[in-house]
Order: sequence, then C-alpha cells, then structure tokens
Amino acid sequence: MLIHKRAYESMTIRFNRPVPRGRNDVAERHRTHEALAVASRVQMIDTLRASPRALTAGELASACGLHVSTVRFHLDILARAGLVHSRSEPTGTRGRPRHLYTPTTAGGPESSAGTGYQLLASLLAAHWDGTADERSTRAERAGRAAAGAQQRSESPPRSLPLREAVAEVAGTFAELGFEPELVTEGAGVQMRLHACPFRAVAVAHPEVVCSLHLGLIRGALDGLGGAAAASSLEPFVEPHLCIAHVIPAEQVTAQ
Repeated sequence: MLIHKRAYESMTIRFNRPVPRGRNDVAERHRTHEALAVASRVQMIDTLRASPRALTAGELASACGLHVSTVRFHLDILARAGLVHSRSEPTGTRGRPRHLYTPTTAGGPESSAGTGYQLLASLLAAHWDGTADERSTRAERAGRAAAGAQQRSESPPRSLPLREAVAEVAGTFAELGFEPELVTEGAGVQMRLHACPFRAVAVAHPEVVCSLHLGLIRGALDGLGGAAAASSLEPFVEPHLCIAHVIPAEQVTAQ
C-alpha cells in the first residue's frame, strides 16, 4: 500500500541547500513535488527512462495506456518541473514538427548533473583509499555526518513517529532528484528510489556512493527522534530502482 503520496510538498529538512531561500526556490521545489505526486507522471518518466530513444506524446500514450491529450497535459507539467526535456524534429512533410521527449534523470548525457560533475564525482570515488569494506564504512560515516551537520544548523531537534520521519527524509531525496516512493513493508516502510542523480558513479563505485546515501538516510532518521532506522539499502534491484528498508528502531536493537 502506498503512503504519503503528497507528503513531499511540506518537507523542510535539506542537505547542503542555501538558507534562507527566496520565493523562486520554494516555488521550484513545489513544482517538482507536485509533478511527482501523480502516479501517471511517474509511470511516464519510468517509460521514458526505459526507452532507448526519445518518444513522441503519441508513443508515450500507447506505452502507458493513456489518452494522448492526457499525456500532453502531464508532459507540460513535467517539463515545467524540469523532469523531462523536449525538442522539435521536422517530419519532412508540411505541418508542425513533432515533439520528442526524454527524461532529465536518466543518468546519461541528458542528465542535468552534467558530465563535468559526474567526472569529478567518479574521480573522488575511485581514489578513496582502502578496501571495499573500509570505503563503505567511511562513506556511510560521511553521510551520517553530513545529515547531522545540516540538522544542527537548522530547526531544534524533533521527535517524529516512523512514517512521518520517513516521509520527511523522502521529501529531501525528492528534492535531490531520486523520485522516492514510499511503500508499507510490515511494521516498516520501503523507500523506493526510482532515479539516482549519481547513477553513473554509483554503478562503478556502489561501495562509496550507495553507502553515502545509506548514511544520509540513517543520519537524517536519527535526527528526527530515532523512531525509525534504515536497516539496509539495496542498490539496483532494477536498472533504475534502489530500495531502502526502514524499520522501527527497536527492531534494530533486537537483532
């Protein structure tokens, strides 16, 4: 069962974001969160990401089982939120050129992260000394420290129940471009990450990048009262899906 489908719109926790922010930044975040709150739009992004080429609105409508007018409406919202790119291509006949759509979070050359950023991140990850286990431990520790430092610089400590804490952390990851989805899993929650802005680096160096992300999740949850704890992060369950498993903190203690 999905929970907190629209919870991202009210999140306040951030990592390395400038404060205070202006109205334009708040409006941009709201557009992104609102765009990701509709299941059909997430399905469209997933379809674009899985396609080896750009798609027209008609092709996307056929693949998703939606009316083409509905798809065009959703594409306009996704484009304004910066989640898809569009470009015109002449058809070779009279009439308007057709529009082709690609995702901005595919981890390829269309990615908004940029090749220079990906190269820098890859070099840093590749030259982090030590064995794979040592690199993983240090990366997770760095993620925890980053989350803790950001929380200390912001609002006073809070204590939230498990699902509210996970929803707040998911809001942060939505801002960062991970397209999170929350799914109930027993007494806990799966945080399913459908996109990774650092995918190219994570594929090559998962012991650094994925451990860093796990540390961010664990550190953020600790700072929200400790009712929830991330027991693990499964990278690349599918080509564009990683799953963080969050359980009640007492279950971690009992293990």
